[in-house]
Amino acid sequence: MRVRRVLPYLVVLLFLAPAAQAEVKLPSILGDSMVLQREQPILIWGWDEPGTQVSVKLAAGSATAKADDQGRWLAKLPAMKAGGPHSLSVKGTTEIKLKDILVGEVWLCSGQSNMEWRVAQSNDAKEEIAAAKHPQIRHIKIPHRPAATPQDDVPSDGWKVCSPETVAGFTGVGYFFGRRLNKELDVPIGLIGSNWGGTRIEPWTPPAGFKSVPALKKDFADKLDSFPQKRDNGTINHQTPLALYNGMIHPLLPYTIRGAIWYQGESNNGEGMLYNEKMKALIAGWRSVWKNDELPFLFVQLAPFKYGRRNPEDLAGIWEAQTATLAVPNTGMAVTTDIGNVRDIHPRNKQDVGARLALWALAKTYGKQDVVYSGPLYRGMKVEGDSIRLSFDHVGGGLVSRDGEDLTWFTIAGKDLEFVKAKAVIDGDTVVVSADGVKNPVAVRFGFDQVAEPNLSNKAGLPASPFRTKE
Repeated sequence: MRVRRVLPYLVVLLFLAPAAQAEVKLPSILGDSMVLQREQPILIWGWDEPGTQVSVKLAAGSATAKADDQGRWLAKLPAMKAGGPHSLSVKGTTEIKLKDILVGEVWLCSGQSNMEWRVAQSNDAKEEIAAAKHPQIRHIKIPHRPAATPQDDVPSDGWKVCSPETVAGFTGVGYFFGRRLNKELDVPIGLIGSNWGGTRIEPWTPPAGFKSVPALKKDFADKLDSFPQKRDNGTINHQTPLALYNGMIHPLLPYTIRGAIWYQGESNNGEGMLYNEKMKALIAGWRSVWKNDELPFLFVQLAPFKYGRRNPEDLAGIWEAQTATLAVPNTGMAVTTDIGNVRDIHPRNKQDVGARLALWALAKTYGKQDVVYSGPLYRGMKVEGDSIRLSFDHVGGGLVSRDGEDLTWFTIAGKDLEFVKAKAVIDGDTVVVSADGVKNPVAVRFGFDQVAEPNLSNKAGLPASPFRTKE
């Protein structure tokens, strides 16, 4: 008798179950306190029952969308000027309301440990944290999450408003970059921290990136079906191609961003100019998936560090590859040879790193005039008797020795290509290099050693990038 009474209720519950579960959902990147990119169409997306009509309202803007056969929908709101706070309403099967939303500038902060390095681990952490009262700066940390296939969402703790209570966990480089932009532009700044210490560049690169670089065809583009690879225990190897793009970048799409800052390369040390090809693939790949061929990509040239028994010139090869990446349009490079620590692969001075990236953004992305944004970059050489005269771009008001001492870390070679320590003297906007015993010199190297901390700079205080002339 009891079974007969219970059965009708079970039938009713089973009948109602699908309706009870139906609801409109948003990805974790969309949440309270987020920053949306100004002056570009605002994309809001999520999931609901297939066929459901979804309405989206943000400030005075509104849009509608219909969930497709898989339940995904995408609404496009009109571009907005910087400002807020605003509220966002998403109404489908159910309704979601988000609050405290700002519109401003959004940057992706990616790479390995030096990008993940927190404000709490940076120089003057106690003072920096106490002074971090910048409610217009917001940060979201994407958890470490490799994936076998491109993911539509990734769980997170959501957007955090910058304050002394929250800033300790922000990416240090990203925070100091954003703080400078907020000060100079006076608009809200959103920072998406998708980074993972120790990672190589390949896991972050989308398939389109590998396909765009001929030099990577054989080893990567032709083998994409085999990536990412799994370990013997069945887990995804997060160091293999596509693994982190699938799990930590694809879930962010199509969230509109202004650009990306990148601090990585330690884990690819020793690859020389091959790393340049991989950087080109990453940049092209991200520009492809964000559907923005001009997406700014600003990166940090690695700091000097003594890598154990490794060839001392290996790091210089990465520096050379990074410098060559400046040939890609809308890129910028912050040189850090003067603010590193050759005994610590994680230099604590993230303030200057972030500020130098911001200089590139202010000058090249935001069009600020009279901003010296780069240190001297090698342009060319001319043999003059027993000397070589070097010319540079970005002399920034003139070349100087930053410590007032003789210029350091210059070497010169004759036809035998035996490099010896050289004397280098500033002559206007050029440097003249020579060495006793070297007649008819043919080549110069500058800072071509993993522990090199050379003192050539411009008057704006930005160091020259290491280089070698064609030999």
